[in-house]
Amino acid sequence: MEIKIYTKPGCKYCSQAKLLLQRANLEYEEIYCVGNSADRLKHDYPNATGYPWVIIDEEVIGPLTETAKLFLKKGLVKSSKNERS
Repeated sequence: MEIKIYTKPGCKYCSQAKLLLQRANLEYEEIYCVGNSADRLKHDYPNATGYPWVIIDEEVIGPLTETAKLFLKKGLVKSSKNERS
């Protein structure tokens, strides 16, 4: 699985997305969008709505919530509610 995640420094949702990927034991390429590269996300994916922006095997997954839903559906992670039971 080839995963790219576009992130922005100081973004709490980006940090949560990276933790989600780590919980699933998945390697990923992080693309930092700072300084001169801040427009890279919009250049690469004009329909992107914010950070983080996740791409898996060239398919746009989108933000953190969509990534989490996909990982739950595929069984890559368990809901934190299930882990507490």
